[in-house]
Amino acid sequence: MRTVKFQGNPLTLAGRNIKIGSFAPDFKVVSQEMKETSLADFKGKIKLLTVFPSLDTPVCDLQVKEFNKRATGTASEVVILGISKDLPFAQKRFCESFDIKNVSVLSDYRYSSFGINFGLLIKELNLLARAAIIVDKNDVIRYLQISPELTQALNYEDILNGLSQVVKDPEYPIKPQTLPGHCQPCEGGALPLPKEKVDKLLAQYRGWQLVEDKKIVKEFKFKDFIEAKYFLDLISEIAQEQGHHPTLTLTYNKLKITLTTHAAAGLTDNDFIMAKIIDEVEI
Repeated sequence: MRTVKFQGNPLTLAGRNIKIGSFAPDFKVVSQEMKETSLADFKGKIKLLTVFPSLDTPVCDLQVKEFNKRATGTASEVVILGISKDLPFAQKRFCESFDIKNVSVLSDYRYSSFGINFGLLIKELNLLARAAIIVDKNDVIRYLQISPELTQALNYEDILNGLSQVVKDPEYPIKPQTLPGHCQPCEGGALPLPKEKVDKLLAQYRGWQLVEDKKIVKEFKFKDFIEAKYFLDLISEIAQEQGHHPTLTLTYNKLKITLTTHAAAGLTDNDFIMAKIIDEVEI
């Protein structure tokens, strides 16, 4: 379990446990004009993501203003995205009041998509943790700083040093990926994976069981019904974004997840991509 603190009290971070050196997952947030925006909208740019709980707190207020001021010294290929769960109307009012023009402030209020995909959703508060993430032009996560205490400001100098390093060294060596990071559209007539590939992939997935040679199944157990349903809700949002929907069977404190590709009448890469993402989710 990953945690941060608020005035010394521990809080749980929910969502995917992302790592430096991995590809950044896409996400859906809402602009101040109420339009859906995603990471893909900034393709080819270096993305500095400055994340905070609420503009109505002094530390968050300062965080946006600080990056807005320091943005004047950043390279032209850098975009700075501020993300919180404040309503877009409040974000727009704040940006207009303080002339915030160098940070694109976006809202995660509608789907919690960013919080879930980047593991920064505070379960007890339904707010985002305070963090900074740098994603390079190839969408590789190059830097991650999470404030251990919500009331504590980020280390701005360390973030900007990390940004300078990414600008100077844009290429980051990554291991070849066995599977794509996102499910692909699957049309009718798609072919299932051969048995040997299924067996090879399944050996890398702890706890997943092959059923009838065309499904993979895993059961997750939680302390109570509320915890199990919370996990189900996170998985449902991810499945909707991926366009690949598992069968979710909730029985009190247990959630059984079944993955198969109906269009292929068996298993495809998409099932194993979803299984990997599901295994990354922590609550």
